Amino acid sequence: MNQHIAPDLQDAAAIPRGRNFDVTGRVVIITGGGQGIGREYALQFAAAGAIAVIAELNEEKAKSVEAEITTAGGKALAVKTNVADVASVQALVDTVLATYGRIDVLVNNAGIFTTLKMKPFEEIPLDEWDLVLKVNITGCFLTARAVLPAMKKAGWGRIINITSGSVPLGVKNYLHYVTSKSALIGMSNSMARELGAHGITVNAVQPGGTFTEIPRETITEEGKARLIANQCIPREEVPMDLVGLVMFLSTEASGFITGQTIACDGGLTHW
Repeated sequence: MNQHIAPDLQDAAAIPRGRNFDVTGRVVIITGGGQGIGREYALQFAAAGAIAVIAELNEEKAKSVEAEITTAGGKALAVKTNVADVASVQALVDTVLATYGRIDVLVNNAGIFTTLKMKPFEEIPLDEWDLVLKVNITGCFLTARAVLPAMKKAGWGRIINITSGSVPLGVKNYLHYVTSKSALIGMSNSMARELGAHGITVNAVQPGGTFTEIPRETITEEGKARLIANQCIPREEVPMDLVGLVMFLSTEASGFITGQTIACDGGLTHW
């Protein structure tokens, strides 16, 4: 190797070519992977050759997704997980390491949203406020902290935090949700600063109004039409629209991208 090349450029030259965009064999933990967008992440990562770990509070739904994947010939593991509980998160990580010996990617997707009723912020009960922040923020902190030793040991890792287009839009009557997703952006920025030297990137993905099989009583057909009309790409956003970005951020190819919030919302928001 040319001794005149700077050490960081020598490292870059050593990155394996031809596998930059590959997730084959990667162990990917997807929190909230039993339904909605998380389910789509799990299905598509497995279809691409990764091992999808479905970390989900609803064990029945987690096992259903696991069955979908294994029936199709993929690899998956369902683990009942409460992301807001320290012991449950540690049990998840222990199970994954005992089974596969590594953790490559964490997709912090779990969160409370669809069950929330829209209301002025002064009417939000304190226990509801606490629960949303505990799951949506503390849960991401706990899972990231728990996977960190394995990623640091490997000198490689990807943490992807799923935030929301409601933050730049300042959506009203969801103050606890919007606050939690806003904090997640700050958390991602700070984590990126701390972990870059360990070969670990941290980024936030910002979906728009993504429609899944989960019913949302607060969204009317008129509201959906207004949302779509404000997008540059005037069609309904579906979970599959997010897969390419999340998968890219999980690969070697994205290794020089960290501390970023990347919108995937059909042009609904412009940072």
